[in-house]
Amino acid sequence: MLSNVLDRISFWSLFAVIVLLPLFFIPFFKIPIETSKGLLLVVGLAVSIIFWIAARFSDGKVSVPKSALLGTGLLVTMAFLLSSIFSPASQVSFFGSMMDTGTFFFILAAFLLMLFSSIVLKEPKNARIVFWGFILSSLVTLLFQAAHIFFPQSLSLGVLPVDKTANLFGTWNSLGIFAGLSVVMSLYVVEFLSVSKLAKWLLGALVVISLFLSAAVGLSLIWVLLGIFALIIFIYKVSLSYGERKMQGENTAEAKKMRFPLFSFVIVMLSLLFFMSGQFIGSYIPNLLGIANIEVNPSFSATMSVTGQELAKSPIFGAGPNRFGEVWAMYKPVSINSTIFWDTTFTSGSGLLPTFAATTGGLGILAWLLFLYVFVTSGFKLLFDSIRNNDKKEASVFFVLSLYLFVSSFFYSVGMAPFLLAFAFSGIFTGMAGGRDPKKELTMTFLDDPRKSFFSISAMVLLMLITAASGFKYLERFISVPYFSDALTATSLPQAESSITRAVALHANDLYLRTYAQVYLSKIASLVSKNASSLSDADKAALQSSFDQAVGGAQLAVQYDSMNYLNYASLGNVYDSVGVLGVKGAYDKALESYQKAAGLNPLNPALQLDLARVSFANKDASAAEKYAKEALKLKPDYVDALLTLSQIEKNSGNNSSALTHAEQALSLDPTNKNISDYVNSLKNVSIPNPKTPSAKPAISGKSGQ
Repeated sequence: MLSNVLDRISFWSLFAVIVLLPLFFIPFFKIPIETSKGLLLVVGLAVSIIFWIAARFSDGKVSVPKSALLGTGLLVTMAFLLSSIFSPASQVSFFGSMMDTGTFFFILAAFLLMLFSSIVLKEPKNARIVFWGFILSSLVTLLFQAAHIFFPQSLSLGVLPVDKTANLFGTWNSLGIFAGLSVVMSLYVVEFLSVSKLAKWLLGALVVISLFLSAAVGLSLIWVLLGIFALIIFIYKVSLSYGERKMQGENTAEAKKMRFPLFSFVIVMLSLLFFMSGQFIGSYIPNLLGIANIEVNPSFSATMSVTGQELAKSPIFGAGPNRFGEVWAMYKPVSINSTIFWDTTFTSGSGLLPTFAATTGGLGILAWLLFLYVFVTSGFKLLFDSIRNNDKKEASVFFVLSLYLFVSSFFYSVGMAPFLLAFAFSGIFTGMAGGRDPKKELTMTFLDDPRKSFFSISAMVLLMLITAASGFKYLERFISVPYFSDALTATSLPQAESSITRAVALHANDLYLRTYAQVYLSKIASLVSKNASSLSDADKAALQSSFDQAVGGAQLAVQYDSMNYLNYASLGNVYDSVGVLGVKGAYDKALESYQKAAGLNPLNPALQLDLARVSFANKDASAAEKYAKEALKLKPDYVDALLTLSQIEKNSGNNSSALTHAEQALSLDPTNKNISDYVNSLKNVSIPNPKTPSAKPAISGKSGQ
């Protein structure tokens, strides 16, 4: 039957998305790992949806699980849609640079993955194939990562950095959480499912490798989650065994065969050991392997602080999906300036779910609470029913796995792969929980009624066309990624110019546009490096054209997202850079742009220092001193601000004050030879014009990021 063939294609496409998600990447094309996984998601999901719809044309029947979880999942998606519509930067909220985690289209894709997993994978046979396929892909992924620690250069595959922490899954901490998931998955299978000896050896190997990588990552959250879930499995196994013993009788042969769940008990004890002795045991393996985990996210208290201030401003819809970076820039705690992350713009909070609280507002918070409440209550109901009836153990494993991933998402910004897997597993759990009970399905037949048939087929054709069009649009934007990567790694200006122009033509977002402006600034610098008196008419025309392109790119970045301080900083940098060439009004426009950037990131001392530098270049020493002192007030140990103040004082003839500021800078950075020479030159009054060390670039916007 044709519908069976089409359904199988839909199944294998969905199988590929879920099973290959941990290890999928595109080698040798300079495409980020998460972007590659986004391609797998979009293409695989689109093919699955299109062929599933085609199968419905053949059998004339649509069946969807009747599930409150799917209903609340739809509410979450609608909350993201409304928040994106009312977002001050809707393009950022809908799609972002490349369907960023937290955008509306990402959440829509996650919901569709859950929906079609519940439809296509509800049959136990299909779910079992996906489950064992996922176990094999997990083993391959973790084996590769364990080998990569020892041979990072040989196993870079043309896409991974030559770094022990580089991996196919996502961030280093995300890999550790995934390793913990693999242990939980193996524990559940060993304790509750009947498997062959070969499968047990396979799962044993997976547990050993997973524990090794969990220890190598050294994140205490992994051991907390692993210990809690191993304890749940232990208690669940004991309860289930007790129920079976009661049913079979205490003295039967079957009851005597029931064993103590030693495997899960050992994992509980091991997790407790690593958690309680983290400073000694937990750091031993990372130190032995020479692994430094430098990944940092805002604390939960800092996340809640900025979220509370944003909700006071936008209580219903929040800042807009994918805009936590702007929220952080506006409301970050001033104490951050005393850390090495003072100029870091965090794009997510302490966890993925707390991040959504700031970006989707009260509407999103309510939707997520409803979704998680329904998910937890329905899942534990299934677990307890399984204890009583000794049934649906395979469905409950998907609930446990998705619960692990959702809990992880609350405490850590897990990234694309873990969050998508959480939705996929919850969809499988939902479909299997309903079984084949007609009362738990919404079924519609439409071939027996011409009017119903016309409207139903029209709706499905429209859905098919929308799915295909969305996939093609995504592919167009995806093609821009290698061009952008080429622009960043280009060894010549013509190559960089050609690559970034193509990238912007395919997908004009503010990240690309800032880089576009930076490329043309580099071109200006290259032209100016020639003797100005020998510039030909062609060079002068190229200089003017490059200036126009740089300004145009930065202005388009501001238009794309007028709430991102980096875009205004990039525009200010363009005008600042050409101000030295004598372009009329350039410094005034640079000041205007930097002031707008500072308004969006008021506690960033680097922006105040930019204002000081431009004011000083514009021969406004009073304003320059005011801005430099403001930068120093925000960050008292800011060496560049002290040097700028020293330069201002020196220029005004106050050599004593200039020396005082310079000596303060030297006390903060005593090994800096340039500062030491500068201080010595100020002490030597016989040198009339001592050279001031150049302040280091203090804002990432100047590198086009």
